[in-house]
Amino acid sequence: MSDFPQDIYTEPSNIDVDTLKNLGPLRAMAGVWQGQRGLDVKPKAEGPKKQTYVERMEMQPIDPQTNGPQLLYGLRYHTHMVKPEQIKTYHDQVGYWLWEPATDTVIHTLTIPRGMTVMAAGKATAEAKEFELVATHDSEHFGIRSSPFLDYAFKTVEFRIKVTLNADGTWVYDEDTVLLIKGNPEPFHHTDRNSLIKIAEPTPNPLVRNKA
Repeated sequence: MSDFPQDIYTEPSNIDVDTLKNLGPLRAMAGVWQGQRGLDVKPKAEGPKKQTYVERMEMQPIDPQTNGPQLLYGLRYHTHMVKPEQIKTYHDQVGYWLWEPATDTVIHTLTIPRGMTVMAAGKATAEAKEFELVATHDSEHFGIRSSPFLDYAFKTVEFRIKVTLNADGTWVYDEDTVLLIKGNPEPFHHTDRNSLIKIAEPTPNPLVRNKA
């Protein structure tokens, strides 16, 4: 039996258009952030390699989103990373962080310009200070899709991201991307971790700005 309603068209009434007030655990992540001490452990032919990186992440609120009766609040984000003292892009990523108040669900989408997209999800309360989201390559809903070459050479079978919201206003993410690498008999855990400090406040979503 499905938990979804029979009426799949009627939108909720009296939607609060102020996204920043309705982001649940994601509220603490809204804004512009910087991390100076990121650590990436990535695969190389000779074995795992550690690489430090500098990161700038922008997380801006979007207007409330509906799928018929379903209501989502979210942040649109862009993160850009470079190696210390360099200009060349080390990693670039875009997507959304979404919060569904009715089901206490957090959804994270990511797309990178190497031919991969991921949608991960997990449960959290509105007051949560820590939560973890998961996607797997064989999931029907929260899954992973890659280009043919990546599936051939570096197939991603699982993605996890754990977020910790600190009392001082900073937040930390820990990512574990599990790869099946051609010629390697064991799964490789490609990990990324960074601590982010706010450098600018978020810009209110368009509906709220229009009312100001």
